Amino acid sequence: MRRASVSSLLADLPNVDATEFRQPSLEALSPSTRTAHAPRILLLYGSLRQRSFSRLLTFEAERLLQAMGAETRIFDPAGLPLPDGAPESHPKVQELRELAAWSEGMVWTSPERHGAMTGILKAQIDWLPLSVGAVRPTQGKTLAVMEVSGGSQSFNAVNQMRILGRWMRMITIPNQSSVAKAFLEFDEDGRMKPSSYYDRVVDVMEELVKFTLLTREVSTHLVDRYSERRESAAELSKRVNQHAL
Repeated sequence: MRRASVSSLLADLPNVDATEFRQPSLEALSPSTRTAHAPRILLLYGSLRQRSFSRLLTFEAERLLQAMGAETRIFDPAGLPLPDGAPESHPKVQELRELAAWSEGMVWTSPERHGAMTGILKAQIDWLPLSVGAVRPTQGKTLAVMEVSGGSQSFNAVNQMRILGRWMRMITIPNQSSVAKAFLEFDEDGRMKPSSYYDRVVDVMEELVKFTLLTREVSTHLVDRYSERRESAAELSKRVNQHAL
């Protein structure tokens, strides 16, 4: 059976702008050159406690990522002002944004507090600009989410972070980690003990590195949208930069 041409198929789609319509292609998803540098992963955690289990879990994740060949950075949220509580020129805000721009993937780890992710982690995400001009800095980056809790296993925080990852146009990997009764899972030196929880963290970091290697050269193509191609750059910038909310 002969395949119909794109133009003939579009003739039956009068609402589609033919000049901005694209057929997804395997060629566009197969870059001719591969990036040589190690995957760049930024890790954020959501607690300022002296013995913070989300921070300890983040350190454990960083060790695993480095062993898997990734280059890592951890942002310390101490001193980061509340969103809109300081100008964007604040040194901690600039540090966070520069790390986000550097990264190709991220790990977000939060304690579950009152059935939700913490305000400390949410503040970090809120300081990441959804857009700069018509460009979204987090768009197409990979994301892994993890949480720690003081009681039984829960998924409230990771579920919330998944929603935020989607909103930030990130590629959130399928796997995730939720460590219950975290106070029992780390030794006096702050190292995570062997357990099924630890094995899951290994799984999650492995999957994050794989997805980052797979998508980083084509992430722009993966999240390119027909509706946005139809907008002019000026119109798009005006729509995605709504400061007075």
